[in-house]
Amino acid sequence: MKVAVDAMGSDYAPEEIVLGAIQAASEYQCEIVLVGDEIQIKKVLDKAGQWKHLNISVQHASETIEMHEHPGAAARKKKDASIVVATRLVKEGLCDAVVSAGSTGAAVAAALFGLGRIPGVERPTIATPIPNLTGTTILLDSGANVDCKPKHLVQSAIMGSIYAQYILDIKTPRVGLLNIGEEETKGNEQALATYPLLKQLQTINFIGNVEGRDIPKGTVDVVVCDGFVGNVVLKLGEGLSSAIMQLIKESIKSSGILTKMASLMVLPALKGLKRKLDYAEYGGAPLLGVNGCFIICHGSSKAKAIKNAIRVATEFTQNNVVEHISENIAQEGVVTNAGDE
Repeated sequence: MKVAVDAMGSDYAPEEIVLGAIQAASEYQCEIVLVGDEIQIKKVLDKAGQWKHLNISVQHASETIEMHEHPGAAARKKKDASIVVATRLVKEGLCDAVVSAGSTGAAVAAALFGLGRIPGVERPTIATPIPNLTGTTILLDSGANVDCKPKHLVQSAIMGSIYAQYILDIKTPRVGLLNIGEEETKGNEQALATYPLLKQLQTINFIGNVEGRDIPKGTVDVVVCDGFVGNVVLKLGEGLSSAIMQLIKESIKSSGILTKMASLMVLPALKGLKRKLDYAEYGGAPLLGVNGCFIICHGSSKAKAIKNAIRVATEFTQNNVVEHISENIAQEGVVTNAGDE
């Protein structure tokens, strides 16, 4: 297993990216190619020390796509950008997967230009894991496509179900369409047109419309929506979980001595809750629908998140997720190409 890691472009690059790669190479016994400014990367490697016995190499890339740049234009123009070079390594068969914490738009553009789409998939989708009361719900799309046709949501449902099956080990994932009510007649034109198409699918377990509250409750394993709605849901969840933890801390600090003493008893439980809500535990989100393994990380990812993203990349590749998606998309070809009206 050989993973190309974009070492540039994120909030804490290259330091945290390199440190996460070192941890992953040591823990998962995989080979890692760090892509980016060779001088900067090697400075971090030398400072960290004890990395030369690991399977880590550096592929120099002289350019970086910044967050403020237009993703598509930058990916076309900057042929030697770290994310473009990392993607090229997979395209040429020199690496098995890409991990990047840089610009999401640039990552999607690089993947589309460099790897292409799986036949039958018109728009790749970002599948983000969200913790719930019973485990994890996969939300897609979480930002790749702000506007979608019904057939794009159908393709997302198939891909999300495959991912939940082979990565989360859920035998028959429950797939729901995010809506403002559970009734089949609820929703906007997009939802009303998508619902009957999802009902026709033979390869997924479609349970109907679900509401936002069903995500944290864990009553659904895969939630489908367009990227605009999905990104709002994702950012709200991140902000809410952070606010809840902060409110708990402030409440304990402002309480009396007995409450503070009692809080020490529940401290392990609180730490466990914080870990469950921490995106770093989940690593990154796969870009499903491109012809290769491409993991997108949060822009503020630190070493722990990068390490776990590399783990996700290895699991994704080892479980042949791309091949399974391709097979299921082909099987449902009539339905996935419907909904153009």
